[in-house]
Amino acid sequence: MALATVIEASGSAPRPRGGHLLLAADGRFAGSISGGCVEYEVFAIAEGVIAGAPASVHHYGSSDPSIWLPGLPCGGMIGVMVQPVSEAGFSPGFFAQIAAARAAGIAVTLSTDLATGRTILGAYEGQFVNVYEAPRRLLIVGAVQIAQALSAIARATGFAVTVNDPRERFLSADRFPGVTLTDAWPDEAVAAFAPNGSAAVVTLSHDVKIDDPALFTALQAPTGYIGALGSRANQARRLERLAAMGIGAEDLRRVDGPAGIHIGGLGPQEIALSIAAGMVGTLRGAR
Repeated sequence: MALATVIEASGSAPRPRGGHLLLAADGRFAGSISGGCVEYEVFAIAEGVIAGAPASVHHYGSSDPSIWLPGLPCGGMIGVMVQPVSEAGFSPGFFAQIAAARAAGIAVTLSTDLATGRTILGAYEGQFVNVYEAPRRLLIVGAVQIAQALSAIARATGFAVTVNDPRERFLSADRFPGVTLTDAWPDEAVAAFAPNGSAAVVTLSHDVKIDDPALFTALQAPTGYIGALGSRANQARRLERLAAMGIGAEDLRRVDGPAGIHIGGLGPQEIALSIAAGMVGTLRGAR
């Protein structure tokens, strides 16, 4: 295999620094380095690297879209390094290390010598440093139908998802595949989740006995996003209850309710989409 990595990105570049495209000798590939603009050019370079060519760096900028040349019609610029997946390039063992670190909720830092194309563990001055962040985390309180859709969307966008509901009948692996399940009381579930600035807590149960303890506990932590399902009238009453529990006005403003952004959505899937968009927007600093 060969690995292509975005090492430079400026302007309206379609992929950020650190983006990868992995190509196998049989033609299969995963990932992207330009959203499709220069992939075929990089495929050819990667095939050469798989055949034994040395690692190399290539730059792509904007081009006239009427000309059949690789370029970025969006007007940005990227630099791409293509290296072999080998001990002389990107060690195959790094894939397992990155996966294990993500599962453990920790980051991994790798550095690549652009002259030789060899990647090593750690951060080193003068080399291209790529940090593989721990996945963002989401705790959904209330294992309802919207939660099923939201957990799927969140997983697809890179979140590690936990679903909490003390009502065991709602909580099953069949309804929530691939996520962590907990039937603890919500305040205990949030405390165990230990939300930080890159984590989100969303309450969906519509039951104040379940949602309010979760929100109260999430507000005691530096939770990056706190969302609560319900109407504006429900939100007003919710904030009154939280204020009576001792939550100050500044913290009350952290509760996004009704959760999400307005897209005119109907049905659980579209409501979940709006919540996911609001959550990502907040964690990315766009709201």
